[in-house]
Amino acid sequence: MASRQGAIERVEHYFDEGGFIEDLARRVAIASTSQEPECAPALKSYLADEIAPRLSESGYRCQILENPKPQCGPMLIARRIEDPALPTVLTYGHGDVVRGQEQSWREGLSPWKIVLEGDRIYGRGTADNKGQHSINLAALESVLAERGSLGFNSTILIETGEETGSPGLAEFCAAHRDELSADVLIASDGPRLTPTSPTIFGGTRGAMNFELSLEFREGGHHSGNWGGLLANPGIVLAHAIAAIVDSRGQIKVPEWRPSTLTDSVRAALSRCVVDGGEEGPSIDPDWGEASLTPAERVFGWNSFEVLAFRTGNPDRPVNAIPPSAIAYCQLRFVVGTDPQDILPALRRHLDRAGFAQVKIAPSRSSTVMSATRLDPDDPWARFAVASLEQTAKRPVMLLPNLGGSLPNEVFTDVLGMPTVWVPHSYASCSQHAPNEHLLASVAREGLQLMTGLFWDLGEQGRPAA
Repeated sequence: MASRQGAIERVEHYFDEGGFIEDLARRVAIASTSQEPECAPALKSYLADEIAPRLSESGYRCQILENPKPQCGPMLIARRIEDPALPTVLTYGHGDVVRGQEQSWREGLSPWKIVLEGDRIYGRGTADNKGQHSINLAALESVLAERGSLGFNSTILIETGEETGSPGLAEFCAAHRDELSADVLIASDGPRLTPTSPTIFGGTRGAMNFELSLEFREGGHHSGNWGGLLANPGIVLAHAIAAIVDSRGQIKVPEWRPSTLTDSVRAALSRCVVDGGEEGPSIDPDWGEASLTPAERVFGWNSFEVLAFRTGNPDRPVNAIPPSAIAYCQLRFVVGTDPQDILPALRRHLDRAGFAQVKIAPSRSSTVMSATRLDPDDPWARFAVASLEQTAKRPVMLLPNLGGSLPNEVFTDVLGMPTVWVPHSYASCSQHAPNEHLLASVAREGLQLMTGLFWDLGEQGRPAA
């Protein structure tokens, strides 16, 4: 008789007998970097030659469609409709990766070849995101093999431009709203809260990058002849930044201080401990909003960062008062912060503080990502937690939103659905860097968790409100 445990045992055998590594090795070998235009054929190959044939074997009808943005990677929509009356689940992943950075990987490792060392599975895309969506696709296959059906309708969207900001994704989803309509998004990306803690997050913090600059005069002037007479733009800009945050990084801009740290969010975060693993940095206990816990600071609050600061010539300093200064800054923000008012609010604040001369400009090289959140009391959140805890046999960490950013607003705002993300990586996986890796123990448990989750959805249907 088909059973939940039977489906989980199937996916365990798939991992233990090498099926997962075999599939992932084939996918990692496709150098589908979206950051290098010459790799465009690999983006299409990943969808057409690797993912679509596998999904077709499971009864999915696959379409590979052009991106509405010129010269941007294609997208795959795969649908398996068992009964229109059943709930529909949308699953998302991205088949593109960042640059390989071949010369910087440790000896014996390669971005395009799987290497196993202890608990680590090395290769570009193992953590971000080929390994993660491979786990979810295998879990769906396991449920199908055990039950003979999913018990729900399944739509899968794989894009190939996430690492360049998901260009065209919002327009694509708006144009294909009918095919992508679903009751819920269940997908995987990003890190677990700790390597050993099964985690769910329901949204993401938003992100806005911007520049603060001062230009006082043409050229530098000798600091001996003019020091004490000419204003130093580096010093003035440093004081302007000090007007934005205090000495422990607490935000001073009133409109940047959220009012949405609700009781349900606090209750969910009270169980959460932030830990990047053995190679992760140690948290600075005296940094950030003093009244909040570390989990509340990163998942329930806004954070301002100076990413780079330049004045004069840092590589070859000279004895001159520099003519200009520029700081490259970022605000990570939660739901409740109006993205349209972030820079106007900063302008008002700096003017009040006496820094009207500081110019503020949005970054030309990054895209604003909106903040999204799923209330921890939402029925889909409660359903997912119960399912994962049944499989893991230990508590699951529930985050209303991830600290980082993903194009989640496409699913919440454009397609209008709740979102449940179950990450299968961890914070020290070296994604976007040399030596990227996935933990085998987390991948195996991820297969178990997702198989149980999809099984429960097919058995229970839509969760009761």
